[in-house]
Amino acid sequence: MKRLASLATVFLFSALLHAQAPAAAPAKQRPAAAPIPSYEQLKYPPLGEVRIPAVATHTMPNGARVFLLENRELPLISGFVLVRTGNLFDPPEKTGLAQLTGMVLRTGGTRERSGDELDQQLEDIAATVESSIGETSGSISFNSLKENIGEVLEVVNGLLRAPEFRQDKLDLAKTQLRGLIARRNDDASSITSREFAQIVYGRNTPYGRRIEYEHLEAIQRDDLVAFHKRYFFPANVIIALQGDFSAPDMQARLEKLFGSWDARQPGVPPFPEVSAKPAPGIHLAVKEDVTQAFFSLGHVGGQLKDKDYPALEVMNDILGGSFASRLFRRVRTELGYAYNVGSRWGANYNHRGLFRVSGSTKSPSTADALQVIIEEVERIRSGEVSDDELEAARQTVLNSFVFNFDHPGKTLNRLVNYEYHGYPKDFIFQYQKAVAAVTKADILRVARENLRLDDLSIVVVGKPQDFGKPLAALGRPVHPIDLTIPQPKRELAQADAASLERGKQLLAKVQADYGGVEKLAAVRDFSQRSDAVLQAGPGGGLKVRQHSRFVAPAHTRQDQELPFGKISSYFDGKSGWLSTPQGVQPLPAEVARQIEGSLFRFAPIMLLSDRNPDRKVNYAGEGVLEVSDSKGNSVRLVVDESTGRVLRSVYQMAGMGGAPTEVEETYEDWREASGLMLPHKILIRQAGRDFGEIRITETLVNSGLTVEELSKQP
Repeated sequence: MKRLASLATVFLFSALLHAQAPAAAPAKQRPAAAPIPSYEQLKYPPLGEVRIPAVATHTMPNGARVFLLENRELPLISGFVLVRTGNLFDPPEKTGLAQLTGMVLRTGGTRERSGDELDQQLEDIAATVESSIGETSGSISFNSLKENIGEVLEVVNGLLRAPEFRQDKLDLAKTQLRGLIARRNDDASSITSREFAQIVYGRNTPYGRRIEYEHLEAIQRDDLVAFHKRYFFPANVIIALQGDFSAPDMQARLEKLFGSWDARQPGVPPFPEVSAKPAPGIHLAVKEDVTQAFFSLGHVGGQLKDKDYPALEVMNDILGGSFASRLFRRVRTELGYAYNVGSRWGANYNHRGLFRVSGSTKSPSTADALQVIIEEVERIRSGEVSDDELEAARQTVLNSFVFNFDHPGKTLNRLVNYEYHGYPKDFIFQYQKAVAAVTKADILRVARENLRLDDLSIVVVGKPQDFGKPLAALGRPVHPIDLTIPQPKRELAQADAASLERGKQLLAKVQADYGGVEKLAAVRDFSQRSDAVLQAGPGGGLKVRQHSRFVAPAHTRQDQELPFGKISSYFDGKSGWLSTPQGVQPLPAEVARQIEGSLFRFAPIMLLSDRNPDRKVNYAGEGVLEVSDSKGNSVRLVVDESTGRVLRSVYQMAGMGGAPTEVEETYEDWREASGLMLPHKILIRQAGRDFGEIRITETLVNSGLTVEELSKQP
């Protein structure tokens, strides 16, 4: 009733208002609205001239150069220190040294404060300081409130002069990079970009090398210290700041703080030249878990200072640099081969970049999409572009010019980079004028001179059996790409006739303790059930019930019951399958390598290594027996020499994330099982930390297992 009453009241007041309102005057007829113009009729004034704010520059007596840009909009100050260095200076056997130095420079802290203490200090004042080293430069960047800039600059000063490179942070950085190596084949698009750059530049050149596990193993703390000492000195740095300060006052502050830095080194040499030779043909990386093909094709590009760079930028916009480009229109819109496709004329400040057309396509249309792309590259070389294409591309490039200076930080960064790489201060304005002057004849000329069809390197990542037609139909040779990730080579003990003889003698004691050579050699099949707790801790861990089976010579199966489902794997010595709650798939290469390692260490096989000419059994020190083979597998057994009892084993395998890690197994609770003496409790440590515990509940030897039983899929 209340709701009805309130509504009635509303209607009542409405009626009263209408009753009291004067009569409305007759509505005047409105003039007809002007027709909305077509977008083709819209006119825009020319863009205003870009004006760069004044940047104060100064060189300190110690050689450090300073760039200062006042910006009073907010009470903030940011900046960076640019160091002339880069991973192009890495020794080949220690690829990754520059990157590690850049990572640990900040996290390792200074002599006075650890990286964690710096984290807390900077967090308390809402500031940041970060460091990195890339291909052709190193940097320490910082952001701060105006009132705290003095404290932040003190931190930067400490990192420039005396970073500590603490070992625990170096170990952490190595672990992070190992994880990246282990996962580098997860994403097909990333594989395409990586392999394309390495093929075009050359895998054994500074521009084409990549970090492997063995490089990380070789890099030590002293290497980081030496790298820092070589490249971090005043005459090799530029200090740049922008924000709420007076340039003269800031200059005086920097002089006081950094002026006493007197480290000296010989001048840094030029960055190496690109020595790439054409690598024509199709380079195929097989990846079974994708439904598309990812591709890149192209060759070496140019430098920013090339006289034809402006025309090449306009040419590229027409070819594949925008949504209105020829490649996008034909490959995506007209033919529907790809969702994304585009091109880029790569040019760097100090070395040649990469010309690249890249994208992805439905697997059945892989060869057709590549053929159309090649045709479009040839077409832009064969005739002049249209007036409309030229004007649209030229305006696109020119209209993007303003974004080079839409923030003071961008302005400062660009001017510092010109200084760093030896470019004139007005380079960007020279470029702007050159773009405006590009003609159709220029486009045709630079396309013919710079786009080389015979030199095209074509990289494809995908599942070849799903391709509609073979890649060879393109009339170019097809080369396989090996995506195998090389495992680190474990340092083996020196072996000689005496150590090998002692190894043989100690192995005989171990064989006897296990039950004797005859019992070990008689194993034809083996079955073992166990309960495991992985990542055990105060609150418990992941419980796993396992059933492992083996049939000679190399057939093995493992079934695991986990809280989230059952996982089974089978391996016949060459290939196999993996079953998870998501279904059955071919055995992934990394899982196959793990199983191969497990077979290598399987007691009835490993303890007969003295009968295998492909294996070496070496005495590696008091109570240490080292077994290795020609494939790079190795394990160290810690043995009680008086009894032959194996106390521990140490080996490497893929850990969490796929990166190799050291595993240590400790053996306890030895009991007789099916005629063999075996441990029934195994404690596992990974990377120096407790990882899990396994308890054996049943062991059967020569029970009549068959290969058919093991290979039957769930």
